[in-house]
Amino acid sequence: MPQGRLEVFLIGAKGLDNADFLDNVDPFVILTCRSQEQRSSVASGQGAMPEWNETFVFTISGGVTELSLKVMDKDTFSADDNLGEATIDLKPLFEEGTLPATTYNVVKDQEYRGQIKLSLAFTPEERHDRGWQPEESYGGWKQSSFD
Repeated sequence: MPQGRLEVFLIGAKGLDNADFLDNVDPFVILTCRSQEQRSSVASGQGAMPEWNETFVFTISGGVTELSLKVMDKDTFSADDNLGEATIDLKPLFEEGTLPATTYNVVKDQEYRGQIKLSLAFTPEERHDRGWQPEESYGGWKQSSFD
């Protein structure tokens, strides 16, 4: 299983549904990779075509296969609205190392709700296998094999 560092460069979105009847939508994104969760800034006043241009870093360990994105509308006087979600399969990224800026569909209730654009990079963790070396004996004292 891959281990290392996942970098997500969140570029922007377009065609998002307007959940607010009186105002423009103020979107932000919740990025989730297994138990790690991060939030983008709120793109206030940018409506259905927000731009973030923000980078997020996640630590990847055994068993991680996808990145989940939840696009939300920030509301001041009520609960934030869910505009839709996108799930990204990370297996191709683990094989390639980087994925260029790609557009993914945002879906809610199995219906298309816009698009979100991001690029991905994966840096595998370097494994330091020191190996086992037999200890040498010096008159009852043992010298460490790791210097």
